[in-house]
Amino acid sequence: MRPKSIIMAAMSALSWRGVEAATYTPTRPPAVPLAVSSPYLNTWLECNGNCTLAGNWPRFWTGQIQGWAGLVAVDGDVYNWMGGPSGYKLAKQVSLEYTSTKSIFTFDIDGKIVLTVTFFTPVYPDDPARQSLQSSYLSVKAKSSGSSHKVQVYMDVSGEFASGSVHNQIKWQTTMATRSNGRNLTFHNFKRSTPQVFKEHEQVAEWGEWYFTTGSSRDLTYQTGKDEVVRGTFANKTVLQNTIDTGFRNINDNWPVFAFAHDLGSVKTDEVERLFTLGLVQDQVIQFAGTSGQLQSLPGLWKSYYEDDISSVIAFYDDYDHANTVCQRLDGEIKTDSENTAGRDYSTITTLAVRQTFGALQYAGNASHPYIFLKEISSNGDIQTVDVIFPALPMFLYLNATLTKYLLDPLFENQEGGAYPNKYAQHDLGTFPVAEGHPKGDDEAMPLEECGDMIIMTLAYAQRTGDTDYLRNHYARLAQWAQFLVEESLVPANQLSTDDFAGTLVNQTNLAIKGIIGLRAMSQIANMTSNQDHWGNTAISYLQKWRELAVNNNANAPHTTLSYGDNSSHGLLYNIYADKLLNLNFIPQEIYDMQSSFYPTVALEFGVPLDTRHNWAKSDWQMFAAAVASDDTKKMFVRKLASWIGRTRTNRAFTDLYQADSGDYAADNLQFTARPVQGGTFALLALPK
Repeated sequence: MRPKSIIMAAMSALSWRGVEAATYTPTRPPAVPLAVSSPYLNTWLECNGNCTLAGNWPRFWTGQIQGWAGLVAVDGDVYNWMGGPSGYKLAKQVSLEYTSTKSIFTFDIDGKIVLTVTFFTPVYPDDPARQSLQSSYLSVKAKSSGSSHKVQVYMDVSGEFASGSVHNQIKWQTTMATRSNGRNLTFHNFKRSTPQVFKEHEQVAEWGEWYFTTGSSRDLTYQTGKDEVVRGTFANKTVLQNTIDTGFRNINDNWPVFAFAHDLGSVKTDEVERLFTLGLVQDQVIQFAGTSGQLQSLPGLWKSYYEDDISSVIAFYDDYDHANTVCQRLDGEIKTDSENTAGRDYSTITTLAVRQTFGALQYAGNASHPYIFLKEISSNGDIQTVDVIFPALPMFLYLNATLTKYLLDPLFENQEGGAYPNKYAQHDLGTFPVAEGHPKGDDEAMPLEECGDMIIMTLAYAQRTGDTDYLRNHYARLAQWAQFLVEESLVPANQLSTDDFAGTLVNQTNLAIKGIIGLRAMSQIANMTSNQDHWGNTAISYLQKWRELAVNNNANAPHTTLSYGDNSSHGLLYNIYADKLLNLNFIPQEIYDMQSSFYPTVALEFGVPLDTRHNWAKSDWQMFAAAVASDDTKKMFVRKLASWIGRTRTNRAFTDLYQADSGDYAADNLQFTARPVQGGTFALLALPK
């Protein structure tokens, strides 16, 4: 039986946070990342007023339940600390803390035991072997609040991870493997009975094998079977039966679950820990049409480093101490750098964005030729969308600029192989996980946007790494796109920008300046590669004309308009960020100063609207604007976004589009969720030092 999630009580009209059941550090997020490692391991706790793990099912980023339950027995009394199974007392959640890589829940179990549950998804910007694993840790620690108490911990997962349809059949097994230290691991692995390679259902992968793993010991018992029966066994006996249900069936047919229970014995004031891992192993991860133009299957990058799936599962489990060391340092660096740059509010923002951004990435290829493929999660599922990579760029530049190359390579290879007929840059490579490109040139047309983005990103990568050969290798294609900007950027035709949800518009001021900065960037590329500069003088000329067309000097607070000549309009001029990012010193300081003075005059409760067409705010673009604003305006942007995170009524993974006045989703049919564009919140950190 699939019990419904507990419905949260109506939230007070005076407080969006409802009745506080726990403390939150640094704040109460809209949703909590639990296991967020890739587009297919992307599981969250939705926060409805409070982020309460006990009584609420974890969910895939789409909102569909992914059955994951946790129970604990203390002196024979059983409590639910995760998930929605009915019939159990709920553990009292005391606190929630999130860092860049961890979500840490603390529970008070009847005043007897402190239970600390840590969801930990490592992020390795400099280690593609480890980052290529679609896996996550869950640590459960117990210690007594005083006297010793007998404690057993239980956890199960359901087949809902293996398919987007509960009507599909799955099969499973429970086995043991020996680790390098001679100790054993026990794992439940399960998958669709008839895998559908490179297919999704409701965004969930329909291929690959799931591994739910823990350390073997005398205190471990396991069981597979009907959810109510398996959980009931633990509730009644505080152990499991070490039995396997061999009746393979549909996911919703008596809801098979895969469970472990650890007997921690008499727990005193010293903390006792048990570790679990959950991961997805896929041999082939992406279909890609590269320079040959032919669609080919690419292996997961992990296959270059691990002998087989079992080896990768063991390696990930054994790597726990190393992962903790590396990620504790990473967490600390991001927090410290963020606070030093723009205060604690900024750290609240950046630390929530890390797992979400990396959770949209799939590592493929081999050690000598790695690729990173990005899924445009929630907005349309495209793969390698240029104007989604662009806003995410600051995080990659801050953490490891080489990641940018691995993201750009598929776009260059597909287009340089002759598979794209248009003279402007391609919007995307298809629908994830099939990167076939658009040989008919029928992709979503954002010609000026994508040409500017590709030139800016390529130069940014080369500047940070010193890889001028990359510029030389792709110079012909970059020059082709620059020529398009010469022809089209000063007076943009009626077209979409990256903010396509707002519709087409002619003479877009912000879009024009992106193209003009793209020309200035191309001028630098020409100089860095000893080519003749055909672009610098044009950029200078265009900038002068743009200033005449783009600025409303008659307003009480002068500002750029949304489109040329429309003095009743305004918008975030976030594209001037690229000038500072590339250290071009091209845009006059008075433009930055003018916009900095203007933004506070149109700011609403939770931010500055994207433009005058709606009250919609964009988190990524606001941080782009903040990064190049005066100190006071920068603080305003950061403060308002951090306030929104802690107060919004949105309840899914960190949306980047919301109502600047109410804090709600932009519209019922426009609920961006879990998108990698939140890498743009690192805009302040990515600027040259």
